Amino acid sequence: MLKKIKQLTKETAVYGISTIVGRFINFLLVPLYTNVFVNSEFGQFTLIYAYLSFFNVMFIYGMDAAFMKYTSLAEDENKRDTFSTAYLFVLITTGILCFILFYFRETLQLAAQIPLKYSSIINYVILILFFDTITLIPFANLRLENKPAKFAGVKLGNIFLNLFLNIILILHLNMGIESIFISNLAASVFSFVALIPDTFRRINFHISKVFLKPMIKFAIPYLPGSLAAMMVQVIDVPIVRAMTNESTLGTYRANYKLGVLMMLFVSMFNYAWQPFFLNNAKEKDAKELFSKVFTLFMIAGSLIWIVLSLFIDNLASLQIYHGKSIIGKDYLSGIFIVPVILLAYLFYGMYVNFTAGIYIQEKTKVFPLITGIGALVNVGVNILLIPLLGIFGAALATLASYIFMSAGLYFYSQKYYKINYEFYKVISILFLLISASVIYYYLYFSNSLNLISKVLVLIVFISLFFFMKIIKKEEVIKTIKLLVRRKS
Repeated sequence: MLKKIKQLTKETAVYGISTIVGRFINFLLVPLYTNVFVNSEFGQFTLIYAYLSFFNVMFIYGMDAAFMKYTSLAEDENKRDTFSTAYLFVLITTGILCFILFYFRETLQLAAQIPLKYSSIINYVILILFFDTITLIPFANLRLENKPAKFAGVKLGNIFLNLFLNIILILHLNMGIESIFISNLAASVFSFVALIPDTFRRINFHISKVFLKPMIKFAIPYLPGSLAAMMVQVIDVPIVRAMTNESTLGTYRANYKLGVLMMLFVSMFNYAWQPFFLNNAKEKDAKELFSKVFTLFMIAGSLIWIVLSLFIDNLASLQIYHGKSIIGKDYLSGIFIVPVILLAYLFYGMYVNFTAGIYIQEKTKVFPLITGIGALVNVGVNILLIPLLGIFGAALATLASYIFMSAGLYFYSQKYYKINYEFYKVISILFLLISASVIYYYLYFSNSLNLISKVLVLIVFISLFFFMKIIKKEEVIKTIKLLVRRKS
């Protein structure tokens, strides 16, 4: 069992390297935006990208997943047909949808309450949608052909180009938030051009009715679940904007993005977790193994949470260049929401753990139900709490939706694939997380959250892991000895 857990840890690190690089480079844009743009401009940018996220899901409508399924099942001589069918059909539908958006762009702008001065941005968004969507099938094909280097190379090229153009257009040409969309469009075009050789190598310019019908039948049911999952992530953006203002939205989303630090950990784990549990599902000790992995995930995640929660304000206010901080000073008033967002992503990590039983027993139809209700919980709690608590209420809505989703998936997972988790340790960890949250916010709102109190809370939190036997001293010593021996 220990060998397999080490294997999962290694795979998590390998997958995590490319994930960290991509997300970290994107995260570098947050200091740039928050130190250059006023809160209302940043709020407008996040609002437009929230709408863009919804359209991204609608434009592909699950066809990338359908392509991967039917290409993996097809004989070698039919793989060109499956690629061509999926690619050309997505190209046609994307072209039609983009034409409709372009024709009704003024109506769309009014409906989204986007100021007239940002009219040109609507055109950029439509073009971004077009190029991003038509590259999804070629990207999926690279994964099927087991070409991670090419896949990662194009992705990272896109991200680096986007970062470079943002710096040039914003800092040197002073082009405002329009720079963000121009840079994104250029990066999307880069991906399209970089994938042209692979596209032409596979395409035969023929749509096969034999493959098209089952692909559409497989893809469309993905749409409601995908939209619900996207709602959980970004539905708070238009709600916060509607119930407050763009400046408040900008402050909220700038601090919300600091939660990506926990999301990195969850994403690293998720990339390795699915193939790990599928490959080990038939092992005799599979359930015991999965239980141990969950405990280790909760221990690691809670330790990451306490460190980030206590010291995120120090990190965010860190001076990086001529008085500029990682998060612009005008945005730091919302830093208190970050522990809630970090905790929300930790619960999302629990949700990821519970997917094992659902996949193994092929009960994936529960995903749209759980994510759909999770999205409704998000909307309801936002509407209820924002008038009372402002952006803190919006952060609690995100936490509430992920708590519901993890609890719901746990219920269904146990129903179909019962795992005897180490409940004492898990409940003890949750108790410590809740207790630490209460203490943090008591200290924060009483203006007593200083360096000394932070260190004391951290020491007590970690000590309780040993005192409550969540972590055993002898296990830590044994692990350190093994690491020392390996290095020597």
